[in-house]
Amino acid sequence: MLNSSLATALGLWATLSRGAQRAYSAFTIIGIIIILIIIVLILVRNIRVVPQANAYVIERLGTYKTTWETGLHIKVPFIERIAKKVSLKERVFDFMPQAVITKDNVTMQIDTVLFYQVTDPKLLVYGIENPAIAIENLTATTLRNIIGDLELDETLTSRDIINVRMRQILDEATDPWGIKVNRVELKNILPPQDIQNAMERQMKAEREKRESILRAEGTREAAILVAEGEKEAAILRAEAKRETAIREADGQAAAIRKIQEATAVGLQMIKDVQADSSVIALQSLETMTKVANGKATKIIVPSELQNLATLGTVLKEAATDLDSTKMNNQGTSAAPSKSPVSGSSQIHQRPPFK
Repeated sequence: MLNSSLATALGLWATLSRGAQRAYSAFTIIGIIIILIIIVLILVRNIRVVPQANAYVIERLGTYKTTWETGLHIKVPFIERIAKKVSLKERVFDFMPQAVITKDNVTMQIDTVLFYQVTDPKLLVYGIENPAIAIENLTATTLRNIIGDLELDETLTSRDIINVRMRQILDEATDPWGIKVNRVELKNILPPQDIQNAMERQMKAEREKRESILRAEGTREAAILVAEGEKEAAILRAEAKRETAIREADGQAAAIRKIQEATAVGLQMIKDVQADSSVIALQSLETMTKVANGKATKIIVPSELQNLATLGTVLKEAATDLDSTKMNNQGTSAAPSKSPVSGSSQIHQRPPFK
């Protein structure tokens, strides 16, 4: 009986031991799975992807470790942390209008806009507590200092110079903070109302002055154009008259040449038939008469003066012979034996025309 009870107890213990081992194995597997899941979750939560134009400042145990650039990064759990996410894009800071006083004690409002960009995230995180407020105050003081050295007219006409000076000063001042100032622009310059009214009156006077100048210049240009037109017309008329005179002179010269050529041909024909000096003299007289009756401006004078006397003698004798010829012609009926040839023979006996 005792042996059977002992055997039963031993069997029960063995059964319980096997169940406990199975349960332990199951719990172990479940624990391992849970641990693996936790590890995976931790790893996933510590995997970071830095977007474009961004940077992450990483600290390890409270001390700066590194700066993550764009890309995939893994953070050591429980030891490292992301201290600051910094955007590297260019930013615009639009300030409220600032009250400034010029060198000639004129108070005005100036509206400024600033463009800046973070170049060193570490300096931005550890170099300045609140960069926006610091930039705003620095811009206001710089603007007051620059405008205080300028008069009102210089302020209104020197925007580019003011922009350049402010950018240089602010860029140098923000460099220890890891910030680069790219541009500074004065959007609006608002002087007092009375000065604005005076400026409007001045602008109106300037516009009226320019209008008067332009009108006077237009009148002057019109007068010049009219004078030039009249000058061109006068030149054209003079050219036309000159051309007409040249053509008339050319026509008269051509006519004289034709007459002389015809005269030369006639004289050559007379020479060919051996005409006497009386005929030659008559032909010369007729030619000289035609030339004298012309409108030419040239006067033809014989080259030898004694030819003039000879010409007068010949003309006189020729007139006498013509009268006697007429008388002979009238008396032909009474004396038919006389012939006109005798008259011509008498003409041939006259001295030759020299």
